[in-house]
Amino acid sequence: MTQVSERLASLSPSETLAMSQKSNELKAQGIDVINLSVGEPDFFTPEHIKDAAKKAIDANFSFYSPVPGYPDLRKAIVDKLKRENNLDFTADQIVVSNGAKQSVCNVLLSIIGPGDEVIVPAPYWVSYVEMVKLAEGTNVVVSAGIEQDFKITATQLESAITPKTKALILCSPSNPTGSVYTKEELKELANVIAKYPNLIVIADEIYEHINYVGKHESIAQFCEIKDHVVVVNGVSKAYAMTGWRIGFIAAPLWIAKACNKLQGQYTSGPNSAAQKAAVAAFNGDQTCVEDMRKAFLRRRDLVVKLSKEIPQIKVNVPQGAFYLFPEVSAYYGKKAGDRVISNAADLAMYLLEVGHVATVGGAAFGSPECIRFSYATSDENLVEAIKRIKDALAALK
Repeated sequence: MTQVSERLASLSPSETLAMSQKSNELKAQGIDVINLSVGEPDFFTPEHIKDAAKKAIDANFSFYSPVPGYPDLRKAIVDKLKRENNLDFTADQIVVSNGAKQSVCNVLLSIIGPGDEVIVPAPYWVSYVEMVKLAEGTNVVVSAGIEQDFKITATQLESAITPKTKALILCSPSNPTGSVYTKEELKELANVIAKYPNLIVIADEIYEHINYVGKHESIAQFCEIKDHVVVVNGVSKAYAMTGWRIGFIAAPLWIAKACNKLQGQYTSGPNSAAQKAAVAAFNGDQTCVEDMRKAFLRRRDLVVKLSKEIPQIKVNVPQGAFYLFPEVSAYYGKKAGDRVISNAADLAMYLLEVGHVATVGGAAFGSPECIRFSYATSDENLVEAIKRIKDALAALK
């Protein structure tokens, strides 16, 4: 029998996409499901960005772009990083890819090999550990629970570093928790990282603008580690452009060159018209970004208030992104009829099939005591969804 490669066999399917697919299957059967499983804004892409794409099409931007992206887009990214983050990069340190997801994977495939260790704080985004597997590296998972707001400490980081450590993946604001590292917390991590010149930090900052605590802080700001940090970002979350597939890295030149070489062999440059839309996103009026942030903040407050009314779950207050990551382990071992809830996956499936709300079990994020749901949907959907969750949980005995 023909078999897939060991590389593919080692990977787990995306739990978030799987739950979304199951939700859609129930919807197709006529069941009213509220989908809180997928991490994407429910807003439409702003008009001035769509207009830029239309103009690009009319101007015949229909040919291959340079592998690392059009020069004007890379310049717009350099300008954005200076203007918003006070970070100095040159255009040749920028590589634009098919979404920030490819950007992260490019970096890992470029710097990680067999035996190399990658520190992954948990809870983590589902794809990080799978990408490390793809690069034939070894995941070193460092757990931070709700009692420390899901953020690792400098002491935890230093304890995890070995002679084989090659990279740290840091996501702030975080998917799945919404936690945001303060400047002081990042400085403490940077002080540790500075002791290890071969350690590369992959700073996933895709939720930068969905931030409820003021100015975004990047770990790349600390001069002692600047040459060891790869900033990953894109347009998907801030500008409601998930389907446009534009992400980027700003990296030390040797890593940028490596990712350019890799990307040149397996995707080449991203969509031409989407790149022109991204130029308009970075260079244009940023009012749309703030309007969406305010809407997410209102929803955050609504969801936290309603969720705290559900007995026996623990809820923190997310400071960014658009996720809630409650601890729900008090419900493990409970039953509804013949149905036993043994773990987060069971609970997520129960909430989908009985409560008709799609969430994602926390095991996929390295935190089996939690579940994740996205509040990137209407206030009305959120009120109804939390009511359904509360009622479904109340039926467990």
